[in-house]
Amino acid sequence: MSDPALLEEFRASLGFDPDPFQQQAIAALLAGRSVLVAAPTGAGKTVVGEFACHEALHTGGRAFYTTPIKALSNQKHRDLVRTYGEAKVGLLTGDRSVNGNAQVVVMTTEVLRNMIYEGSSALDELRSVVLDEVHFLADRSRGAVWEEVIVQLDQRVKLAALSATVSNAEDVGRWLDQVRGQDGGLGCEVVIEEHRPVPLRHHYFVNDTVYDTFRAGRKGGATREHREAASQALAGVPNPDVVMLERRARTRNRVSGKGRRQASDVRLRWPSRPRVVEELAERRWLPAILFVFSRQGCEDAVSQLLQAGVRLTTPEQATEIATIVDSMVGDLPDADLRVLGFARWRAGLLDGIAAHHAGMVPAFKEVVEVLFQRGLLGVVVATETLALGINMPARTVVIERLEKWNGESHVLLTPGEYTQLTGRAGRRGIDRVGHAVVLYQRDLDFRTVAGLVGTRTYPLHSSFAPSYNMAVNLLRRHDLREAESLLGASFAQFEADASVERSTSRLTELEEGKAGYAKHLTCELGDWPAYWAMRREVSRREKRETKERRRADTDRVRDAIAALQPGDVLHLPWLGKRGLAAVVGVHATKKGTPIAQLVVDDRSLTKLGPREIEAPPVTVERVRLPGSGNPRQAAYRGEIAVGLRQLDPPGLDVTTQPKDPNRRTGPSAEVVQLHEAIRAHPCHACPDRADHERWQHRYDELDDEVQQLRQKVSARTGNLVRQLHRILAVLDELGYVTDPDRPLDHGGRSEDPEPTDAGRTLAGIYSEVDLLVAEALRRGLFDDLEPEELAGVAALFLYTPRGGDPTEDPELPTMRLYEVTEELLDLADELRTRERAAGLRPLRDLDAGFVAPAWRWAGGADLDTALGRLDLTGGDFVRNVKQVADLVGQLRSVGDDALAYTATESLAGLRRGIVES
Repeated sequence: MSDPALLEEFRASLGFDPDPFQQQAIAALLAGRSVLVAAPTGAGKTVVGEFACHEALHTGGRAFYTTPIKALSNQKHRDLVRTYGEAKVGLLTGDRSVNGNAQVVVMTTEVLRNMIYEGSSALDELRSVVLDEVHFLADRSRGAVWEEVIVQLDQRVKLAALSATVSNAEDVGRWLDQVRGQDGGLGCEVVIEEHRPVPLRHHYFVNDTVYDTFRAGRKGGATREHREAASQALAGVPNPDVVMLERRARTRNRVSGKGRRQASDVRLRWPSRPRVVEELAERRWLPAILFVFSRQGCEDAVSQLLQAGVRLTTPEQATEIATIVDSMVGDLPDADLRVLGFARWRAGLLDGIAAHHAGMVPAFKEVVEVLFQRGLLGVVVATETLALGINMPARTVVIERLEKWNGESHVLLTPGEYTQLTGRAGRRGIDRVGHAVVLYQRDLDFRTVAGLVGTRTYPLHSSFAPSYNMAVNLLRRHDLREAESLLGASFAQFEADASVERSTSRLTELEEGKAGYAKHLTCELGDWPAYWAMRREVSRREKRETKERRRADTDRVRDAIAALQPGDVLHLPWLGKRGLAAVVGVHATKKGTPIAQLVVDDRSLTKLGPREIEAPPVTVERVRLPGSGNPRQAAYRGEIAVGLRQLDPPGLDVTTQPKDPNRRTGPSAEVVQLHEAIRAHPCHACPDRADHERWQHRYDELDDEVQQLRQKVSARTGNLVRQLHRILAVLDELGYVTDPDRPLDHGGRSEDPEPTDAGRTLAGIYSEVDLLVAEALRRGLFDDLEPEELAGVAALFLYTPRGGDPTEDPELPTMRLYEVTEELLDLADELRTRERAAGLRPLRDLDAGFVAPAWRWAGGADLDTALGRLDLTGGDFVRNVKQVADLVGQLRSVGDDALAYTATESLAGLRRGIVES
């Protein structure tokens, strides 16, 4: 029921009247219902979450405010403490516990998930849970946590789920309503707000000129309101001025009828970073966030701005910045600050310029956030991680590139990612309009850019999947049938069921279409189905044989390239002056593809792989390579080119090897026989065969779609439950569930599996490699370790090098670390074998690259000494150490007294200095 006094008190604490969508969401919470709020960044979703906290403080009970990352939890804790005071607000983030029994507690979502599995008494008085950034459930590595919480939280607890704008918010809402409407729950109300409080205008910056991305009306004829409305609704068409500019620039690549290259009076240019900041300053569009999708790119951008003499602060602001910086990092050791480049970083801040990315230590990032929020910084150069909820709104957002590296390749930003990034533009109550500026995209035409900016579809999809830890935790509190039911209640299964429903409806349509076409699949001269079966079989065999021949050809090319030796000379007519090139090296890519590095007779350096040639290369001569230097040096290449010029190109094309007499190029005998049988079949001579074939092709198209849909339906129906059973099969084999002496049923598991003592230990290990950690613990691999060695072993479980390349010759400082590492690598191989046999994705490879740094840091070394030869940023080092400390803390909880003592000592060495800042 509505409480006027409570609402008035909350409104007074805000200092403004809530917007209609906020009022609707608050009314749903007051009525006892959960609510999903989907709104643009900056629209004020958090007001709804803050009301849930306010209600708990003034009506009794408790409220938890959850966020996906610790940085957001720390920030939200500071915000709520400023409003309600330290006594009423707590913080739990795994490595920090502040006033955990308070009425309002801010925490990471993992902490709440763990409370649910442990049946914590802290849940007894819980009335509301805020799930901030709930769209994070799409995250591949951690998204499952959100669904675990939503599905298992007591129905009496109200959810305030806060999400960025997603195009399938109604579907997510229907799922929440279904899940939260059981066992006495009142369901969930969906509140969607598409209006931005501060309108957003989109721009394209090319050739030192800023253009509107969309045309809102005739040039000079549209009012300011019309332009803003069209830009905010993304209803305009791509700006024709930019389209024409791009068209004129393309003429330089055209050739006239007389064979002359046409000149162009336009050349498109990417504006320099100093020029961008200068333009923003002239337009009074600062402060701005400049998104650069690499950490080193962020640092380079700051350096370029500082070297160009860009200064965005007054002397008074610089003095205030210096005071804040020195007070916030004053407790950090001077030696560590020197390693982190503190002096250079501080100088940039004094000029109003800073970077913000995951490679920075948390203390530095927090300083940047505080300074930006206070309006003391003009430009922050950031990676996309800044877009995840950090409260740093700007007047303008600049995006340098619309492509980013996803770990495997460069991919175009999704509309959702673009919207999340540009959502930072426009400060409510300060700016009349926000600006999103995309810099000239050399590899993307402007219409593609405008199409991305104007796309409004960015659905939210589940990444939920059961794990070993989840399986044993479910069985601790539920029987198998209930556990299966909980998996079936996930958003992942909701999406799968919806897909199956759509597929089933489509299957009905397809079967009806097939029945109609089948009436025409007859021939008066013979058995048409038998004739067509032979036609399909010969087509299938021909395709397979062609594919096999191509694969064999490719293998011959790969083998020939791999066999090349430095000094071999190849004749490749399309290269250089006379087509002669010397091999200077051969290496294999990550996928094992051989690549030869060549120096051509024109002194250029190039590569030769299977994609560049269709036949195996043949060595026509050999040359002596220089005794010193390397191919990147011009003198080295020049000496080789001199040797190549002394050789004569072969008179004949010998770039391919002689034909292999054993190589089959024509069809097989079986295919020839099938063709003969087809020609002899009565239906082959039918005068209406073309009509029969037309109907048959239509029928086959529908039948192929039917088979694909049936496979899709089969894969999606009960997929999560099948995955759970595969996991239980592995756990049963290893003795983590079900008493090993209990008879097993025909399915290979007990009728009602329960966690064993080992399973209950596994339930307390929350890690991507949870089973490996549990097995190591059970097999005594943590016994007799020194505290710093325990930190090193924990690092082996967790560390994944950036870029994906494994650490070569990792340092293992003690004999005990060497022995345990070898045993863990063997154990990991054993588990992978079991997982493959069970149909599960095998455990990822382990990397020992961070073992020595963790060992040294836990032993008291400073940052520079701890890093050793490992090339790692300060922020990456801190994040890795915190992950190690988190796992060591879990081992302290699940291990025996000896391990608990060692873990406590290890934690004391890990949680210090910049790690705790």
